[in-house]
Amino acid sequence: MTVAVVGHVEWVDFLVLPRLPRPGEIVHATGAHEGPGGGGAMAARALAALTGVATFLCAVGDDARGERTAEGLRAAGIDVRAAVRAGVAQRRAVAWLTGDGDRSITVVGEDVVPRGDDPLDWPALAGCDGVLLMAGDAGAVRAARAVPLLVASPRARGPVVAAGVAVDVLVGSAVDPLEAIDDELLAAARPRHVVRTEGAAGGSWRAADGTTGRWVATPPPGARVDDYGCGDAFAAALTAALAAGRPIADACALAARVGAALLCQRAPAVGGLGALWVAHCGG
Repeated sequence: MTVAVVGHVEWVDFLVLPRLPRPGEIVHATGAHEGPGGGGAMAARALAALTGVATFLCAVGDDARGERTAEGLRAAGIDVRAAVRAGVAQRRAVAWLTGDGDRSITVVGEDVVPRGDDPLDWPALAGCDGVLLMAGDAGAVRAARAVPLLVASPRARGPVVAAGVAVDVLVGSAVDPLEAIDDELLAAARPRHVVRTEGAAGGSWRAADGTTGRWVATPPPGARVDDYGCGDAFAAALTAALAAGRPIADACALAARVGAALLCQRAPAVGGLGALWVAHCGG
């Protein structure tokens, strides 16, 4: 069973703060670290930690940070296929991780996403069992459609609408406006399943035949650290479980457990998910 992620990656400065500063205030960070993050990268990290293997098709900047970004993901055990965007600096971000476990993000630079005309091995996707699409252009969406299972995030809304191809699953949020699934996207994507997370309230799924279901949020297995990447990990686990042939309800249950596990880890680290995969999918 092989699953790939098509999406974006940013070089992220993670600042750990007791709380966000008020206007004009100085707040001292209690910790600071850096590394590759962003929605596509976090999904690939989670996929590698869960199943032991992950392929990530992305684009990076033509600078030292771009090189470090690709190297950092490979060090995390990810098979990185990165197009280098000539003359473009690697996109950066600052993630503010506060004492209540929340996160806020500031992004710097041009959005760098994989494109269908990039010199990536797009035909190789045809050999995958599933693809999670987090970002890309319309050409990347069409290339990803070669797989038996295509799961897409609303973050790729514009390209999915422009591509004019159906996806199998849309996975978004019922509470986060940035992850909302709107009627135009539904009409363009024609998904077999729509999955909407609701944070601590769990979430719901709906099939094209009208069948619906819900899952209950999984309690975190430890102390809450931060929620950076939890939704991305949920989407990755959902894709992997569906690609392995699990029914939608079981795939959502696994994804909820994976998302809860990430709440207890300091971003961008992702680990200790293999036992969850074995328990749900048998290895």
